[in-house]
Amino acid sequence: MKKSQSHIGNVLHYINGQFVESVSGRAFSNLNPFNNVPINEVAEGFAEDIGLAVAAARRAFDEGPWRTMRVNERMKYIIRIAELIEKYAEDISYLESLDSGLPIAQTKKQAERAAANFRFYAEMVKTRLVGESYQVDNSFINYTIHKPVGVAGLITPWNAPFMLATWKVAPTLATGNTCVLKPAEWSPLTANKLAEIIHEAGLPPGVFNVVHGYGETCGAPLVAHPDVQLISFTGETTTGSAIIKNGSDTLKRVSMELGGKSPAIVFEDADLDTALDAVVWQIFSFNGERCTANSRLLIHESIHDPFVDRLKDRLRNIIVGDPQDPATEVGPLIHREHYNHVNRYIGTARNEGAEVISASIPDGLSAGNYVAPTLILNANNQMTVAQEEIFGPVLTVIPFSTEEEALRMANDSKYGLAGYVWTNDMKRGHRMAQQLECGMVWVNSQNVRDLRTPFGGTKASGIGREGGHYGFDFYTETQIIHVALDEQHIPAFGKKAAR
Repeated sequence: MKKSQSHIGNVLHYINGQFVESVSGRAFSNLNPFNNVPINEVAEGFAEDIGLAVAAARRAFDEGPWRTMRVNERMKYIIRIAELIEKYAEDISYLESLDSGLPIAQTKKQAERAAANFRFYAEMVKTRLVGESYQVDNSFINYTIHKPVGVAGLITPWNAPFMLATWKVAPTLATGNTCVLKPAEWSPLTANKLAEIIHEAGLPPGVFNVVHGYGETCGAPLVAHPDVQLISFTGETTTGSAIIKNGSDTLKRVSMELGGKSPAIVFEDADLDTALDAVVWQIFSFNGERCTANSRLLIHESIHDPFVDRLKDRLRNIIVGDPQDPATEVGPLIHREHYNHVNRYIGTARNEGAEVISASIPDGLSAGNYVAPTLILNANNQMTVAQEEIFGPVLTVIPFSTEEEALRMANDSKYGLAGYVWTNDMKRGHRMAQQLECGMVWVNSQNVRDLRTPFGGTKASGIGREGGHYGFDFYTETQIIHVALDEQHIPAFGKKAAR
């Protein structure tokens, strides 16, 4: 049974353990992408609200018990958050679908993955946040420890808002930092639910804070604030570049997971049934709003035509509909502004001479931000739609003749987030994977995440790695301590000679 949105209250900031209005009293409307009807009002944060949140996080770090708490005690809070996420999984799934337009069949997995993030870091901190020791004869023992850095500013996107927020919040809190979360303004509902969950978990006030608002007026003050030491951002590359510039005056540590234009390379000897399933899933699930989507399909010329025919068949059968319907496979895009953005790229493809084939959108959905699943054919790698990130259900198909040509085209991009290689020749699979200029490669698989492994990109796709113990380099400060074990000969400068 479809739920009604009428019971959803307005969203407030969460600062110092309390839900509060903005200092200015201002709010903005949060729209349902299915029909562009307002869901609720959201408190609009500005520099004053960021100041209060950062001050609370700073006090909680400097004076509160969080960073000095025994690890086992702190992990009890982290596990409690995971348990509450599982308890409210159905609510989270509903809110995520309502707010973002993601099909509810896909958002159901987000709560599970979010809980796993917290459980994973509760274990990882106990088992992998370890130091090293270096003995120098019987003279010195040198050892390292990891310490929390301070206040983290976490700026999260709208395409998988709950799961991606927990991906940052979990390691931040587990390592003893405090934080201010600035969620995307187009998807505030599950960030608010996370605040409610953390409040129920009983974390000390100020350890976790949420301020809602727009990037220019809320995110920018967070980035520039001198009491924030860490900025973790997931989003568009141009914004990431601006964040790095704005945080440079205060020498902030940054972690950037940015845009992508990831290729799927399908060779003639691949398992074509599985490759077809994966290529379709990777571009049309999440409404195409996925940073690791295989938005470029590079396919060997000998199988191009039959593979494209099968893509067209799949396109005709994709279920476009109400995101609250469990049968829906593709829902509306997050916002009208993004809908216009994606449609401009489709128009550009036509203007550049490509063939555009789109599925049909059922009647009754015209009020929503629906872009039909789309193929762009007769394309080449120099076209705008092959070089720029569209971030929608649009797949650009490009043939290749040789392995060298496929590799050249795959790497001919300013982005370097992910890549996919499909071949039954595993020598070629390894060879291609290692030559692709990207942070992550899957061979004969769709994007399957292992939380133990690093996540991140190269080139314009980001800076740094999160995931597993790799994130500890970002979320903790490594300190080296040198201890003398015997009497040291120290030059006695300035000491008068004995008479």
